[in-house]
Amino acid sequence: MARTPSNMLPLGTPAPAFKLKDTNSNYHYSFEDLKGSKGTLVMFICNHCPFVHHVLEEILMIANDYRVQGLGIMAISSNDAQKYPQDGPELMREFAFENRIDFPYLYDESQDVAKAFDAACTPDFYLFDAQNKLFYRGQLDDSRPGNGIPLSGSDLRNAIDGVIYNRTIAETQKPSLGCNIKWK
Repeated sequence: MARTPSNMLPLGTPAPAFKLKDTNSNYHYSFEDLKGSKGTLVMFICNHCPFVHHVLEEILMIANDYRVQGLGIMAISSNDAQKYPQDGPELMREFAFENRIDFPYLYDESQDVAKAFDAACTPDFYLFDAQNKLFYRGQLDDSRPGNGIPLSGSDLRNAIDGVIYNRTIAETQKPSLGCNIKWK
C-alpha cells in the first residue's frame, strides 16, 4: 500500500475546465455543469484503494450534509484501467451502486484532468469557492487505515464551512495521503 501525499496546488488557482463521462448516468459533464452555488468539491478516488475504502463512509456523509447547502460534489477516477481493470468505468458504476455514491463519479481515461489538478493520490480533495478559485486542498482528517484515529472529516468539513459561510481558514493545510494515481 503506497503512501503518497497530495501535491499542494496553490490556493486561488482557478478550477481546471474539463468534460468527463459520469459512470453513474453515462452523461458527460463539465466542471461548470456540476459546480455548486456556494462552492464545489472535486475528489480523486478509485475503486480499489484501501485509503478510499477507509474514508468512503465519511465522504458520503459529507455529500449528504453539504449538497443541500449549495455545494457541488463530484468524484473522478483517473487510474489506468488497462493496468488496473478494477478501476475501469464498468466497475466504477458497480462500485458507485454498491456504495450508494449518488453524486457524479467521472472517468478520466486520458488522465488529462488529473494532470490539470496536479492530483497525486486517492483520495485527493480540492474545494473551490463560488468564484471557482481553489480554497482548500488536502486531507479529510488525520484518520488513516490502521492508525486508530476515528474518522471525523474535520479538516474538510471546516474548509467546506468556510466556503459556505464565507469564513477564512488557515492557509497551512495538511496534504492528503493515499495510494498514488496509477499513471499510464
